[in-house]
Amino acid sequence: MLAAARLPAPKAHRFRLSDVMPAGLAALQGRRTGLGLAPVEHAVIVLVDGLGLAPLTARRGHARTLAARLDRDPAISSVFPTTTASALASLTTGEDPGRHGLVGYTAPGPSGRIVNQLTGWDDGSLPVTWQRMPTLFEQAADAGERAVAIGPPRYRGSGFTAAVLRGADYLDGGSMAERFDRLREVLAGPKALVYLYVPELDTAAHKHGGGSDAWLAALEEFDAALGAALPALGPRDGLVVTADHGIVDVPYEDQIVVPPEALTDVAAVAGEPRCLQLHLARGADADEVAAAWRERERRRAWVATRSEAIAAGWFGSVDPEVAPRIGDVLVAARERVAYYVDPNDRGRRMIGQHGSLSPEELAIPLLRFGAWD
Repeated sequence: MLAAARLPAPKAHRFRLSDVMPAGLAALQGRRTGLGLAPVEHAVIVLVDGLGLAPLTARRGHARTLAARLDRDPAISSVFPTTTASALASLTTGEDPGRHGLVGYTAPGPSGRIVNQLTGWDDGSLPVTWQRMPTLFEQAADAGERAVAIGPPRYRGSGFTAAVLRGADYLDGGSMAERFDRLREVLAGPKALVYLYVPELDTAAHKHGGGSDAWLAALEEFDAALGAALPALGPRDGLVVTADHGIVDVPYEDQIVVPPEALTDVAAVAGEPRCLQLHLARGADADEVAAAWRERERRRAWVATRSEAIAAGWFGSVDPEVAPRIGDVLVAARERVAYYVDPNDRGRRMIGQHGSLSPEELAIPLLRFGAWD
């Protein structure tokens, strides 16, 4: 039986995504945190879904506005798992996934059934309180500060928006340019904590790959929209650009279909293709299942039991109520592979993927503009 491999740390840099919005709110209230953001009248956090540090650095010539800050501003780490549900909840609450409770793309819901943590709110599978922590928008409102979220119209009434953006006034814009128009309107008004969401790069990466022509076109569009909006920042307005996770391209031929014998003791599979979370049948031994997966996958994945992953800090601080949501055994891809239980899974059409602990997925930018430059 193979011993547990040395597990990677989920934090590769001094600061994490969960530090960003608390620092923005502190700056709005005239306080400084470790990020050193100066006091401001408008604290703006722009979240570009899927804008990993590695592809941005490699293709900086397509993003002049962002590139001007790349060599000056240090990178930060996303949270684990590097998936949108977990990362956005950490951004907007300032808490670890082990505390806010969104521990993967899919995870057991209140009934024990595996539920999509982005869309499960809308069919009633998840209550709003499934995201367990107050948001920074709620904290801002409690302190008498205005809080604004800007995003696509389709997300205005979603359950996930209610769970992670509660407390914010939602303004919508169908295109990047329209969202930055909404930002200009907010900047012309009273002081506020502002969140602006850009999903287009992640969408392009999933369909075509990170660094594809479609991804580069989305990057250029974002860089231009940002550059056009920056003059609207006043002398006491600060803006940062960050991301929820990076992207790893996994072509079809590198996708692994899990053989049935590897799932003998597995009652349900959650997580995402880059990080399976195996929930075991009653009576199954997690150590034995983990050992079998280590033997099978060897250097392709980090394999950990729930207790090992918690001890390694993968989910940050883990509350007792959240621990059962985490798989009994986790299989986190370390090479450019992805795991599928169903060979006909529609997700196999995706090229760009994320969810694991590789540097490409964890390292994200934190680029400062305006009063935070």
